Amino acid sequence: MRAIRAMRTLFLAFLVSLIPASSFAGVFLSITVAPPILPVYAQPICPGDGYLWTPGYWAYGDAGYFWVPGTWVMAPRPGFLWTPGYWGWGGGFYAWHGGYWGPHVGFYGGVNYGYGYGGVGFYGGRWDGGHFSYNTAVMHVNTTVVHNTYIDNTVIHNTTVINRTSFNGPGGINARPAAQEQAAMREQHIQPTSEQMSHENFASTNRANFASVNGGRPATAAVSHPMTSANVAAHNTAYNNNSRPAYNSNNGSHPANTNAYKAPVNNNAYKAPPAPHYSEPKAPSQPHNEPHGGGEHERR
Repeated sequence: MRAIRAMRTLFLAFLVSLIPASSFAGVFLSITVAPPILPVYAQPICPGDGYLWTPGYWAYGDAGYFWVPGTWVMAPRPGFLWTPGYWGWGGGFYAWHGGYWGPHVGFYGGVNYGYGYGGVGFYGGRWDGGHFSYNTAVMHVNTTVVHNTYIDNTVIHNTTVINRTSFNGPGGINARPAAQEQAAMREQHIQPTSEQMSHENFASTNRANFASVNGGRPATAAVSHPMTSANVAAHNTAYNNNSRPAYNSNNGSHPANTNAYKAPVNNNAYKAPPAPHYSEPKAPSQPHNEPHGGGEHERR
């Protein structure tokens, strides 16, 4: 048994050596139960010029997986984009690879987080000089308030296959980083902002966010602003009694799909997982590519 544990530790250390230190978030976790599927949700309207979308994700705490709502945040500096974190399988466990800021979007496991993040790259907007321009074909932006916008419908590829898998590996998404993504991973990175870290911390304190409580369908799947000590009271008042957004909710430019959402059966996602294995610490952090207005995750 000790030999097996030693081998797992060595393998984990090997994985750590392959991942840029700047992509770490919190601690390097290894879990033997897969994270739940990604919930369907409507993207809140962009609160103002300069805010970038960071998709929601499943994090892990003492009581198992919990949902960190998607939210709009200010980039730490002009020209930087957010690469979401992702769960990846290796060595007999699921390991979390935390998100980071950088000049280009790197590899995020091929996970279709939606709203510009369809598994590869990002097409929800671009930097033009010192201003961020939003692609309103996939982003929910009030163009009477935010004027740095454009429409590129070519990035939308409607299919009948909806993929909401939240992890990379057997039984999930089979994707490997392309050369461009590998190059982006080697660039200068910035850790998640203090607001992002506070946002995750507050999410971890709300039992309603835990998959063991909500069955993988959190009532508050997305918020306009990060949940911090300064505004968490407002979030609690505004969102605690809200029901989950309808499937493919209307974003203002596309008709809504009023069909009720039915979650697929996932026999592993919501079982109480065993205690995680912890490895070396890393810098705190982390954190759909669907058409704007949907919450659906489509296979691209």
